[in-house]
Amino acid sequence: MRCLVTGGAGFIGTALTNRLVRDGHHVRVLDDLSAGDPARLNAEASFTRGDVRDRPKLWTLLQNVDCVFHLAARVSVQESVLYPRDYNDVNVGGTVSLVEAIRDAGVKRVVLASSATVYGPQARQPVAETSWPHPLVPYAVSKLAAEYYIFALGELNHIETVALRIFNAYGPGQRLPPAHAPVVPLFIKNVLSGASLVVHGDGGQTRDFVFIDDVVNALIAASTSPDVNRAVINVGSGLETSINSLIATIGAVTGKQPEVIFNAQQGTGSSRLVADLRQAQQRLGYRPQVSLREGLQRLLSEDSRFARHGEPTRASGRPHTPPDRSR
Repeated sequence: MRCLVTGGAGFIGTALTNRLVRDGHHVRVLDDLSAGDPARLNAEASFTRGDVRDRPKLWTLLQNVDCVFHLAARVSVQESVLYPRDYNDVNVGGTVSLVEAIRDAGVKRVVLASSATVYGPQARQPVAETSWPHPLVPYAVSKLAAEYYIFALGELNHIETVALRIFNAYGPGQRLPPAHAPVVPLFIKNVLSGASLVVHGDGGQTRDFVFIDDVVNALIAASTSPDVNRAVINVGSGLETSINSLIATIGAVTGKQPEVIFNAQQGTGSSRLVADLRQAQQRLGYRPQVSLREGLQRLLSEDSRFARHGEPTRASGRPHTPPDRSR
């Protein structure tokens, strides 16, 4: 398969690109490097620095491509509240520019990396794809709009389109920005350094943490599975984990006792969120393979920022998995 991965030097994009290359596919990557690192990409991937809104560059990269994985986006929920126009411009405008270029180049399928944030608060859990979205922040609105645009433009131009709503992905190589860092690598970093963990609310709020390899499995399956046109599909672990339980598991795999500060004044977002995976199982043959404990152990052993602290995880009795040096 000949692929283009937009945002392919980011966290999920890098893991996807490297897996595709290892599986023998021909991969082109487009990334503006606002949050990516091309040094982590397999050398056999063809990397181009550029903006997803640059239609002439897109058209060139799309020649003879079979499938596009569209991951390029601005992704900070908190930042989107401050800069909603920027998020609309990149996440929505970039998607429209991409699909226009795909139409002109004759590409047959697009896989969009959407987000579970589009659901917002949901009374019924696990949340299914038929649940009415309640996006509460500009990032979530931009992802929902991107879904509608790829489906509408795809239908008008005979392009197969599928959107994967990815829940809380984590794993080796996930970026740790100075502000608003993802919870899993941030908590691990703080536990290993002896810093306190600040938890909003009482820690009882739940999320669905899915390991990066499982996310990549779903993305690749979506690129070739039949009968997924215009489908929205959840990608998660299907397991509901409270923040307190996440902290306890991090303490167990690191061999350190986390020091936790609860901030009752700060909102927690949705109180519960876990994926209904029936559509993913039926349409993609998707079944998550990596438990939270195993995923945290692999993060400790495979991520160079944490690997020197990973020794306690081998005392758990589980066989140690050698690091995958292509990440």
